[in-house]
Amino acid sequence: MANQAESHDEWLKQLAEDSKRKQESFMNGIAQKLKRPRVMEAPKHPFRGAPDFWQSFEWPLEERMDRFEENFKSAGGHVARLSDMDAAKQFIAEKAVSLSARYVIRQNQPELNELGLEEALQGTGASVRVWNSDADENWKARAAEADFGVVVADYAAAYTGSVTVLSSKDKGRSVSLLPTVMFVLIPLERLKTRLGEILIHFDEAGREQLPAGIHFISGPSRSADIENDLTIGVHGPGVVYALLIG
Repeated sequence: MANQAESHDEWLKQLAEDSKRKQESFMNGIAQKLKRPRVMEAPKHPFRGAPDFWQSFEWPLEERMDRFEENFKSAGGHVARLSDMDAAKQFIAEKAVSLSARYVIRQNQPELNELGLEEALQGTGASVRVWNSDADENWKARAAEADFGVVVADYAAAYTGSVTVLSSKDKGRSVSLLPTVMFVLIPLERLKTRLGEILIHFDEAGREQLPAGIHFISGPSRSADIENDLTIGVHGPGVVYALLIG
């Protein structure tokens, strides 16, 4: 038994040595092709995290709006600039008519409770349901069959063209993930320059106070992981409207 154990240990040692030689040969080959010597020591990092200049980097509001619109549209999303919440309500009602929407689901948020979307859609033939307003309802199924999903963004970042939507019992992530078309309302005071301005709030809140989900949305669902075939709307809404309000 002892001889077998020694033979096994020697075999493992030999495998490790062979693997190391292959790694050395591979790395040397890369350095040779790059025509420069191999870096044998870990590079020094003078700072940890984002540098100081990035922490204070901020665009003025008008540039934030321009950059967000440019980046969001480049990912296939749509952007509309609206004066107030009443204009946002009218915009959604007009889209309900033009797209023949019949079923709308929205988050149970104070801004949407005051919006009056139900009354605005009465003449369009579309009905509105409020997430988690009935304990016996299958809300995931209702979201999946909805034509429109309506949410209010918690934050948005202009530099990346991203919208941040948080989850809770009143703000189910299915509302932003499952309907065919999503409308996300973004009050301008929530439009930041950098993602770091958004993420810092979660660090300050601490682990125990984190929301159930933090979702960053940058346009419609896009998938190209099957034969590099770009497909829109497979894993989420195929059409996303970001409404900049204010």
